[in-house]
Amino acid sequence: MGTRSRIGVMHGDKIKSVYCHWDGYLLHNGRMLQEYYDSAKANYLVALGDLSSLKPNVVIPEGVEHSFGEPAEDVSVFYGRDRKEENTEFKVALTFAEFLEQCNNCDAEYYYIMQDGVWYCGDTYESTDISNKIVVLSEQLAQLVDE
Repeated sequence: MGTRSRIGVMHGDKIKSVYCHWDGYLLHNGRMLQEYYDSAKANYLVALGDLSSLKPNVVIPEGVEHSFGEPAEDVSVFYGRDRKEENTEFKVALTFAEFLEQCNNCDAEYYYIMQDGVWYCGDTYESTDISNKIVVLSEQLAQLVDE
């Protein structure tokens, strides 16, 4: 079973986001987004739609074989691009409440939002200090490492 997440970018008041099936927890997807995804790369990630698994790269290196069943090393796997599925485009939320509804609709346990070059995170659990909130990802990761 996957640890689902939503990954989004803010454009003004809008959040464009995609579903990610695997490894959505902070120490995997959170750390990967923090380390490898700046604003431009985050926008490209979201533009490619829903994904199965997040890796450090979204671009398939020239001459390298990459597919849903046999992904190239360190290349994210997308349902549309790599599995040729339809209806995998990003979703738009006009409010944070609408974004949380999208998270709940896809059973996302964690969510990540890039705003003005900074990653934020939260979760949909009911009993954590980041439940249904948005906190700075780098600070949350630092707390986890210190524990």
